[in-house]
Amino acid sequence: MVASLWTLGFLAVIALLVIVIWSIRRHRDPKLEVQCDAPIDDLVTSLAGITLSTPVDGNSVELIENGRFYDVILERIAAARQHVHFETFLWKDGQLGRKLAAAFIHRARAGVHVRIMLDDTGSRNMGKDVLKQLRDAGCKVRFFHKRSLRNLGVLNNRDHRKLIVIDGREAFVGGHCIVDEWLGDAEDGCHFSDLSVWLHGPIVNNLQGVFSENWTGDSGELLVGEGFFPKLERAGDVTMHPVFVKPENSAPTIKILHHTVICLARKRIWIQNPYFIPEPEAIKAFGAAVKRGVDVRVLMPSTSGSDNPMVQHAGHRNFEMLMEHGVKLFEYPHTLLHQKVMTVDGIWSAIGSTNFDDRSFETNDEITLAILDKDLAGQLDGVFEKYVKRAEEIDLDRWRHRSWRHKAIDNMFYLFKSFF
Repeated sequence: MVASLWTLGFLAVIALLVIVIWSIRRHRDPKLEVQCDAPIDDLVTSLAGITLSTPVDGNSVELIENGRFYDVILERIAAARQHVHFETFLWKDGQLGRKLAAAFIHRARAGVHVRIMLDDTGSRNMGKDVLKQLRDAGCKVRFFHKRSLRNLGVLNNRDHRKLIVIDGREAFVGGHCIVDEWLGDAEDGCHFSDLSVWLHGPIVNNLQGVFSENWTGDSGELLVGEGFFPKLERAGDVTMHPVFVKPENSAPTIKILHHTVICLARKRIWIQNPYFIPEPEAIKAFGAAVKRGVDVRVLMPSTSGSDNPMVQHAGHRNFEMLMEHGVKLFEYPHTLLHQKVMTVDGIWSAIGSTNFDDRSFETNDEITLAILDKDLAGQLDGVFEKYVKRAEEIDLDRWRHRSWRHKAIDNMFYLFKSFF
C-alpha cells in the first residue's frame, strides 16, 4: 500500500512538472483576424511590421530549380574570398555531401573562413570522416541542439533553415538539402524537386543576421564588422523581407505571415509544399478566401511520392474539411516535391524552408522570404503548372468513401504530427 502511494505520488510530481514545462514554453496562439481591403502589394510594410521585420528594397532574385542549384553554389563557393556561411537541416553522406565538403575544404585551405551550422538531428549521418576532414582543414562546424542532457528539453526543436551567405554580398535561401536524391531534375522517384533563390542587394545583410542568430547562440562568436555586413548597393528593384523570428511566449512570425496573406488574397492562392497539415484556423481562412472568389490550390506529393508518408497521412486527416471549403488539392505521385512556396494574386511570394504545418510554424527554426515581385510569382506559378499536369486532383466524394483503414492511419499519424 505504501509503495503504491509512493508510486502515485511520483507520477503526480512528474505530471505536474510536464504541465509546468508546457506552461512555460507555450506561446500565445490567437485566432487571427484581418480587416483590411487593400491589395497585398500595398501592404508590404504592414506584413513586415507584424512579422518583426523591415521591407528591404533594391534587390535582385533569381529562381534556381532542382539539381542546378548545386552547380551554382559550388561555383560561388569557389569564388569566395572572405567567408562562406552555410546553414542546413539535412546532410547525408554521399556523392553530393562529399563534393560540397571538398569545396569547403578547398576554400578553407585558401584562407577563407568557412562556418557551417548543422542541425544535430538532420545531419547526424553526414559521415564522421567528412566531419573530421572539414575540421582538420580549418572549417568551423557547429551542431544545433546537439544531443546532450543539457539540451534534453529542446531536442524536438530543430534548425530547419537552408541558408548560404558568401562574403556578405550574395545569399541563397530555399529548400534544397545535402542529399543525393536532390541531384538531377526530378525525373523519377530517385530524384527530387526543389526550389531556392539566389539573392543580391541589401537583403543579404539581413540574411547574414539570420545566420548569425544560431551561429552566435551556439559558438559565442559575434560576427561584427564591415567584412560581415558591408554596405551593399542596389542590385535590382525587388522588395522583400525575411521572416524568421520566434518570440518567446508569442505567436511565431512565420505563422502570422502565412495566415495573414491567406486573409488578404483577392484572386488566388497557389501553394506548393511537401508537408501540408493546416490547422482548423487556417482551414477556415482558406474557406473564407474561397467565398471571396479566391482560387485556392495546393500541390503536394502523394504518399507514394513522399519521403515521409506518415506526414502525408497526417495531412489527409483534414483533406475532407479543406475540400468542403472549396480548396482544390492535388497530389503528385512520381517523386518528392520538396519546394516550400506560396504565391498570392500573381504578385507576391513566400519561399524558403518552411513547411505548412505547426512543426515549422511553431517549433522549428525556419527562414521564409516574403517577396513582392510579379516576375518571380509568375515563375513560381509556372513551376506549379508544370507539375500539376501530372498530378491527381483529389475528388471529394471519392475521398469521403476511402477505406476505414486509410482513415484510421490518417487519424493515428495526425496525433503525432508535431514529432515527424
